[in-house]
Amino acid sequence: MDSLAAAPGTGPATSPLPVLRKPRPAARFEDLPTDRTLVMGILNVTPDSFSDGGNHRTPDTAIALGLRMFYAGADIIDVGGESTRSGAEPVSPEEEQRRVLPVIQALVKAGALVSIDTMHTSTAAAAVEAGAAIINDVSGLTIEPDMPELVARTKVPYILTHRRGDARTMDALAEYNNVTEEVVAELSGIRDKLYAAGVAPEQIIVDPGIGFSKNEDQNWEILKNLDKLFALGHKVMVAASRKRFLGSLLTVAGKSAAPLERDAATAAITALSAAKGAWAVRVHDVGPSLDAVKVAARIAR
Repeated sequence: MDSLAAAPGTGPATSPLPVLRKPRPAARFEDLPTDRTLVMGILNVTPDSFSDGGNHRTPDTAIALGLRMFYAGADIIDVGGESTRSGAEPVSPEEEQRRVLPVIQALVKAGALVSIDTMHTSTAAAAVEAGAAIINDVSGLTIEPDMPELVARTKVPYILTHRRGDARTMDALAEYNNVTEEVVAELSGIRDKLYAAGVAPEQIIVDPGIGFSKNEDQNWEILKNLDKLFALGHKVMVAASRKRFLGSLLTVAGKSAAPLERDAATAAITALSAAKGAWAVRVHDVGPSLDAVKVAARIAR
């Protein structure tokens, strides 16, 4: 919480004086900008994030980062409590909710539009109750049976991500004859489950799942063929930020670039995705990608 130290002459500064801020009106999905690609800031409330090594595992540090991204211009803050990196261990819904719910509540109170990054129906339901406006589900082909019904009942936007298997098995499932065509076909199959549960087409946002059950060449192939994702008729989100295939591309002297060294390449993907018409990009470093989408929008004007 912001604070002011005691002013000179008013007594010893034995404790900070809290500055109370009025809660802002709740942000609404329908009020998001429509004249440019949106920027979603990534907020991992986990001890094993591949990107930051768990620097924001506590509610206080996570809220502070979320607010920094919000004030830097992020359109959406995506809060997650379970790592989805390759090889990550699963987290129970109870532990996931313990991590994310205080963060969501604080960010919503501050006026941020929040999405919940989860594969668990119970966590998604609790997060929506806490104020989250979007469900971002990377479970892909392993979607929980109750998730489509929840999305239909709550009527919130749902990000449908392509992934085969889970964090421990997905790398071994990156076998395709035509990766883009098969990703589109498998997304269509999951979409049919959503439709059958009563989810409206306009609720669905598709994410090709860069880095999930795909090797480096397949990731680049999908990025090159984003137009085939648009053919599904939904908004498209691109989430390539700091991922391993960028580190490999930026290898110097046989050493892959570390996650924090991949932000310029991430911004390049942001610009190219925005130029192709992506609805949103999901990134760790908000500022450069926000600049990139504004440039892309100005050129297209």
